[in-house]
Amino acid sequence: MLQAIGLTSAPRRGLPAAVDDLTLEARPGRVTALLGASGSGKTAALRLMLELDPGRGITYFRGRPLHRIPHPAREVGVLLGDIPGHPARTARGQLRMLCAAAGVSVARADEVLDAVGLAGLGDRRIGALSPGMDRRLALASALLGDPHALVLDDPAEGLSPREAGWLHELLRAHAARGGTVLYTTTDPREAARNAHRVITIDGGRLVADQGVDEFSRTRLRPRVAVRTPHAARLAAVVSREARVARRSVEVVTEAGGRLSVYGSTCAEIGDTAFRHGLPVHQLADEIGDTGSTAPAEPTRAMESAVPVEPAGATGRERPISPARAISDEGLMSHADRTARANPTGLGGATRPAVAASSGGPATPAVSVENGGPGLSRPTVRASSPALPPPIGRRPARGPLHPLRYELRRMFGVRTTLLVMAVVMVLSAGLSVLLAHTGQTPLPKMLAAWPSLLPLPPAAVGAGILGALSFGDEFRYPALAVGRGAIPRRPGLLLAKLAVSAGVAVVLALAVVLLSAEALRVVYGPDLIDIPPNSVSLYVGWVGLVVGCAWAGLLAAGIFRVATGGVAAVLAVPVLVAPLVRKALSAGPGSRSTVGLPGRLRELVWPSWPHEMDRWVAAAVRLVAHPVGGALSLSLSVLVCAYLFTGLHGRVRWRS
Repeated sequence: MLQAIGLTSAPRRGLPAAVDDLTLEARPGRVTALLGASGSGKTAALRLMLELDPGRGITYFRGRPLHRIPHPAREVGVLLGDIPGHPARTARGQLRMLCAAAGVSVARADEVLDAVGLAGLGDRRIGALSPGMDRRLALASALLGDPHALVLDDPAEGLSPREAGWLHELLRAHAARGGTVLYTTTDPREAARNAHRVITIDGGRLVADQGVDEFSRTRLRPRVAVRTPHAARLAAVVSREARVARRSVEVVTEAGGRLSVYGSTCAEIGDTAFRHGLPVHQLADEIGDTGSTAPAEPTRAMESAVPVEPAGATGRERPISPARAISDEGLMSHADRTARANPTGLGGATRPAVAASSGGPATPAVSVENGGPGLSRPTVRASSPALPPPIGRRPARGPLHPLRYELRRMFGVRTTLLVMAVVMVLSAGLSVLLAHTGQTPLPKMLAAWPSLLPLPPAAVGAGILGALSFGDEFRYPALAVGRGAIPRRPGLLLAKLAVSAGVAVVLALAVVLLSAEALRVVYGPDLIDIPPNSVSLYVGWVGLVVGCAWAGLLAAGIFRVATGGVAAVLAVPVLVAPLVRKALSAGPGSRSTVGLPGRLRELVWPSWPHEMDRWVAAAVRLVAHPVGGALSLSLSVLVCAYLFTGLHGRVRWRS
């Protein structure tokens, strides 16, 4: 059961609300079509139901709002436009990544691929999929969590008639298993063919809520579509002959020489055109749309219990909208909210609406007012009309298995391995060239860090991978449908930091080993002489590469683009390092930090071993190095900026 009550979008300045006091429901076991022309507010209504846009109202999914459902992907399957994904990732890889985000088994990816007819195309790249296949992949993403309700925005858009028929068969099968299906469409004939119930909206307001039989009877009727260069003459002739024969025939002239004739047949129209010598270019039977027509009486049980306001100056009673008949969510219990959403209850008996008050117990909102001798009518106390609860744009939930999600995201495309391979080959070549000059110390030869470059290739490559791990997330937001940005969850950030650090460590070790092997092959084993402080050197080398990876990751998360992360990495040696070098330059009154490890040991209550002094001294020397100090300073600034922007974003979402 999906119940939406009092949905009202937050209007932009000077523009009317896209959705205005919309109340509807989609029942389980039924396919419900939300029908309306382009711009009627269908997509805006779905976004309000899914708490993607701010506004007012409330939507219950089997009695619970979306923000109170622990695992929304297992309750609601969503399709809003295309599912964004990296074009180089395979369809199976995309679904497995989303499985980690939804917390379902990875085997579910192959199950939904088979269900949507993509079983043999799981290894096809997303960028190579046709529009129909892409739509099937989007539907597979919505079905990953095996949800009870499906909320789909024009799911048949861009599909061929055969694919659209397959899609609607799948939706009817989901409803037949007890699920709830709500989808939007602009075609009334499609709604009549495929839905059990049709809800028509226009201008964000409810126009009609009808069963498919009543909808077809009131909105659709057969017609003859005619195309002729003499449309006006044929219309006049058909109308004149219908009046003479006293038949009910309606002729509607349309643009482009088209006529729509209601109440006649193709044979009659063809005979009439032949008798008068009028050429006909098209003659076909169709099902015509007569436009939005609201039923004379409300058809939904929810409207039967709507209270009325007392008659005013007009002398007529006016029904109160369902949005005004509900109280704020925080003032009602779950049972009261459920009863308010479904006033008829399970047995169909109407329950009077009640208004909750914070100053005392709830009192009935309906009272009896004497309108004269022997007359009475129900009225509502309008002293404090209740508004529907506000809908805040809440941040999307992060992946339930962030580490598994990040591993599948990073290695699901060839970019990671390609960058690592290029860095390793380039580093080996630079090491050989540096050894040929004979003026470069061994540590810099193994790191492939010539003096002309601000950073070694390994550090730049790690920064690029770190920037891509967050920059691509904003470009292809796989975690949040329709939000346009990923959530900044601590679990996801820690997973990205851990995976990027692990890749950076592997890259740093691979560069050193490959460079040493290249030097051994080209110049012999005598060139490799392991220095006594090799451990501290390698720790410093790993720290530099990991720091660059984290700098790129955090900067990409702040600027929401991978280019910003790469720029932040290159700014460390180019801009920040000269400033640090100038600040740390020794002057006449400079002081030394000799003996710092011993003084730190005196401050710490549990004394550490004397071997730790060497590591503390190495860390001090690393930070005192201009590039190390610049990297430490940059990381500190980026962490603060990331936390500030994340906090600012959360405040904005909940406002």
